[in-house]
Amino acid sequence: MRQAQRFLLDVPDLWDQIDLSGEVLARFRAQALAAVPGPGEKARINDMFRQGREIARAARRHGALLAMGTATMYPEGLFMAYGMVFAVTTPKGQELTLPVLSAQLGVSSATGVAPKDRVIASVNMPHVGTVARVTGTEVTRLTGDIDVKLLTMHTMMPVPGTSEDFLVVTLASPNLPLKNEAYDLFDAITSTFRFVADDGSQVAAAPGDGGEAD
Repeated sequence: MRQAQRFLLDVPDLWDQIDLSGEVLARFRAQALAAVPGPGEKARINDMFRQGREIARAARRHGALLAMGTATMYPEGLFMAYGMVFAVTTPKGQELTLPVLSAQLGVSSATGVAPKDRVIASVNMPHVGTVARVTGTEVTRLTGDIDVKLLTMHTMMPVPGTSEDFLVVTLASPNLPLKNEAYDLFDAITSTFRFVADDGSQVAAAPGDGGEAD
């Protein structure tokens, strides 16, 4: 079997790789503030961008392999979302089963409690196969005094040729009223994920590589 050397993920045109220095977020914030008239809306935008800045810092602290995001003004208002890819390794002899996922993913970093709307399921990724996914509205502790609710989707991608190495694709948005639209978007982005070899050809997960959700 060819060895997977890297991964590819297609993102919408209005998404950018997160500039961890904060310069890109600062530019988007200025554009968003200029587009709204009232002080209440400006305060909400300032709060959302503060959250975005802390999420970018958290991605850097936790060693994200990729961090991306969008802050786009639509006639209906500001839409913000973030995406990150992390590498994880399960302990030897431990399979990535639903009980394991229940204990490790989708739990609030602020309270340690799983969200009431959390769903753990298996999904079929076009370029990877059957993988485990966790969705839910998580309360995330960004700093000592900032908690934020995020629509969150974690998808576990088993690395071909191993039984314990995974890449976790995490997508999140603070736009809670857009739950269905956000999850549809997150699923579409995640569905483009694929592993590739040195020559750029796709490397598929072999049966038994892991990632089954049951």
